[in-house]
Amino acid sequence: MKTGIQIGLALLIVILAFALFRSIQKPIKFEKEKAIRYDAVIQNLKDIRTAQIAFKDVNNRYTGDFDTLINFIKYDSFPMIKAIGRIPDELVDSLGVKKAEIEALRRGLISRDTVKIGILDSLFAKHYPIDSIRYIPYGNGAEFKLGAGVVETGSKVKVQVFEASAENFVILNGLDRQLIINLNDGKDFPGLKVGSLVEATNNAGNWE
Repeated sequence: MKTGIQIGLALLIVILAFALFRSIQKPIKFEKEKAIRYDAVIQNLKDIRTAQIAFKDVNNRYTGDFDTLINFIKYDSFPMIKAIGRIPDELVDSLGVKKAEIEALRRGLISRDTVKIGILDSLFAKHYPIDSIRYIPYGNGAEFKLGAGVVETGSKVKVQVFEASAENFVILNGLDRQLIINLNDGKDFPGLKVGSLVEATNNAGNWE
């Protein structure tokens, strides 16, 4: 009888120790996995921002539509002025770079030509999967929310804005729900986003 009680107590101690270990490890594992997923989502949001800025440079506005944004990145181009010819060193030495270029143009020593540079190749790495930019990493096919608009600053200046966002319940799907609820508690936005549709933020991310 005494031996049985001792064995039972030993088993109980092992079970309690294991439960304590798991309770300690759960938030640690959660934080590690969150960091991995956050890094991937933040990179995508930065890429969306890069694409939106390029879109605005050409179209004078942002877009709230991923199809429009992706097609622009894939098929549109930047105009770039290319100088053909060479400015003599003696002109540069005597006039400085800017004046030497003007003089070289006047003499016909150099010419300028406008060439088109593909936006995808100029902004992103080779073979960048631009079609996937709309999808939230680890989101099981869920897309970022994307919007664009105009806000008025305190000085009555109208500013073009955009916002791309993903909520924590999507980013961290499959992880401990209570820990996600705890993470969201008190947050202005329960996830990651870049830009804002209600104020001019200079396209800042809420992680920055």
